[in-house]
Amino acid sequence: MAGRDIIVVGTSTGGVEALVELARGLPPGFPASVFVVCHFPPGGRSVLPEILSRAGPLTAKHAADGEPFYPGHIYVAPPDRHMLLAPGGRVRLTRDARENHFRPAVDPLFRSAARHYGDRVIGVILTGALYDGSAGLIAIRTAGGVSVVQDLNDALVAAMPQNATQLAGADHTVPISGLAALLVKLVRDRSALETRGDPMSADAAPVGGSDPIEKAAHTVEETMAAQSRNERRGQVAPFTCPECGGSLWQVDEPRLIQFRCHVGHAYNGEALLAEQSEALEAALWTAVRTFREKSVLGRQMADAERRKGAAATAARFDEQAEQAERYAALIVEHVLQGNGGNQPVQNSTP
Repeated sequence: MAGRDIIVVGTSTGGVEALVELARGLPPGFPASVFVVCHFPPGGRSVLPEILSRAGPLTAKHAADGEPFYPGHIYVAPPDRHMLLAPGGRVRLTRDARENHFRPAVDPLFRSAARHYGDRVIGVILTGALYDGSAGLIAIRTAGGVSVVQDLNDALVAAMPQNATQLAGADHTVPISGLAALLVKLVRDRSALETRGDPMSADAAPVGGSDPIEKAAHTVEETMAAQSRNERRGQVAPFTCPECGGSLWQVDEPRLIQFRCHVGHAYNGEALLAEQSEALEAALWTAVRTFREKSVLGRQMADAERRKGAAATAARFDEQAEQAERYAALIVEHVLQGNGGNQPVQNSTP
């Protein structure tokens, strides 16, 4: 029976201090890989790996896309990237949509760990606000993994551990001072898991087991495909009303492609397509404006930092400004002007 050798940790407010305590308590040669998501502003520079490396004997680093992971290392999600675990002992970084208002978010890491590594996974929720990590912890327990939650009285902000306990359940609840010792025990002794009559513990699913978020994504794809085949007459369509933003229902008439929202706005297919083209062009010009404004503000911030002698910070703002300027130019050249603004862009890849 394989050991538990993958530990995924999610935290937010107060998380740096909790992670330092955890890193300080893990022993040299720890036979598990540790993956950390700590909510962080997308434009900032994270020094969390340096902090954790100084705190304890394990090496901490920002994860890199596609790299293999090894026991005895701590991998930290970089700002503005979701960190996922892929098959074959590798890490993936994505810039997929934010979850629970965050990127990186805890749930994507937890779900991917449960999907590919099943009962080898220990999921840990530490101090933080709101609900991130609860759905991911459900996936871990469903796949046979173990859930560990920080004691509510010990957490700086108790919402994340409290919600995780109420929604997913906790196999172990510990103060941060006892977390490292518990993880060592769980990694080295699979029998340390106490089954508490929870059906998710007693009837663990195999790797790739039930994941409601992924099922929802599959349902969305099926709905889109059925809509494109005109198989959803009389049902809610995956479109929104251009005038009020409400849901659209497709009229149940085989000779027409027509839609109506619940307040009465109605469109035939061609009119709706034209409205979508106009909305898309407006959104693209909004993106261009936003990128250009970001570029100007970035250069202003860089100049201010240079005047203070902060060359490294100025260089970071310059990089953001150059990237924003480049993105604005690409949208204008290849989408808005290159194809008339409202025509589909042809993929040049053979």
